[in-house]
Amino acid sequence: MTAGNPFDGLDGFRVEVNHAAARADIVLDRPPLNVVSMPQRDQLSTAFAALDADAGVRVIVLRADGKHFSSGGDIPGFMTRTPEQLAVLAQNVAAPERCRQPVIAAIHGYCFGVAFELSLACDFRIVTEGAMLGLPEQRIGMIPGSGGSARLARMIGIGRTKDLVMRARRLPGREAHAWGIAVDCVTDDKLAEATDSLAEELKGFSPLAQRTTKKLLNEAEDAPLGVAIALEGEAYGRLRSSADFAEGVASFAEKRKPVFKGE
Repeated sequence: MTAGNPFDGLDGFRVEVNHAAARADIVLDRPPLNVVSMPQRDQLSTAFAALDADAGVRVIVLRADGKHFSSGGDIPGFMTRTPEQLAVLAQNVAAPERCRQPVIAAIHGYCFGVAFELSLACDFRIVTEGAMLGLPEQRIGMIPGSGGSARLARMIGIGRTKDLVMRARRLPGREAHAWGIAVDCVTDDKLAEATDSLAEELKGFSPLAQRTTKKLLNEAEDAPLGVAIALEGEAYGRLRSSADFAEGVASFAEKRKPVFKGE
């Protein structure tokens, strides 16, 4: 990456920004397996942060070129980092979660290791029937180190997480959908269409309400029920004075499509 353009000199991926469509795509493109290098992890975090700061981007899509989403990380690269550096790898992989915009992961083929962890930090996952997801670190005497097992346990329960992680099991797309990891499972030739459809749907809502909901759900996930309800109430009250809410009420009364501006 260069100082002038955050999307120059990217290692193993590119960023496509379409302001007319209010959408940005982060595309993994290191054929044939889209292996994620150690420098790429940092660059992905910076790219997500740059898109988060772009008011013209309403939705972000994480996808990949080629036959596979990604086979995972560059294993020899781990030996170049100190234990202290490895201990904080989860911070850059959490970049999609930190984005205020909704982030969709469109997954086909292999989605293993850090690639799966990165997708788990996204808000929505769409998988193909031919996709295979997994955290294979047990096979090399390691464990997931970028939030994978922690996010999975909260998403699908500890039993299924142990089944997946401790056996280094490959989870087919249909099973990932049945377990609630993915919001949709489609044939390989329908992945782009399903992703586009979800992106368009999300852009139809108030960006302010979307940002508020994402932040609330992320912050309340580990909170006691009473605290979570209180946080929701505070956010609900704040949105009461927003222009988007006023527009939503007016459009409902006038039986027309709302025009939200994120204010």
